[in-house]
Amino acid sequence: QVQLVESGGGLVQAGGSVRLSCAASGRTASSRVMGWFRQDPGKGREFVAVITWSGGATSYADHVKDRFTISRDDVKNTVYLQMNDLKPEDTAVYVCATGRLFTREAQYYDNWGQGTQVTVSS
Repeated sequence: QVQLVESGGGLVQAGGSVRLSCAASGRTASSRVMGWFRQDPGKGREFVAVITWSGGATSYADHVKDRFTISRDDVKNTVYLQMNDLKPEDTAVYVCATGRLFTREAQYYDNWGQGTQVTVSS
C-alpha cells in the first residue's frame, strides 16, 4: 500500500501561483506514475497531469498544459504541481494518485490521497 499526503493548497487571486506537493510513502516501488486530478462538485473528477517516476515523462490536460508544471523529487518521493496564472475555474480539490500505467484515466490509479483545496478568487 502507498500512502499519499498532499499539501500546499489555499486561497489565491486570479493570475497568482500555487505549488502543490504530494509526498508518497510505503510500497512506492509498486507504482510507476504519479498523477494529479481535481474534483469539483459540478464537474466531477478531472485529469490534470501525470509524471513517471523513472524518466520523468509527463502529460497534461489541454486546459492546463501552458500554465501547470508537474515535477518529481526521487529522493524525497515527492511530486509537485506548480500552477501559474490561475483562473477561478481552477478552483477544486486537487488529489494525487499513484498507478502503474501512464494514463489519464482515473480508473487505472490504485492509491489516492485525501486532497488539498485550491480556491482562486476573481
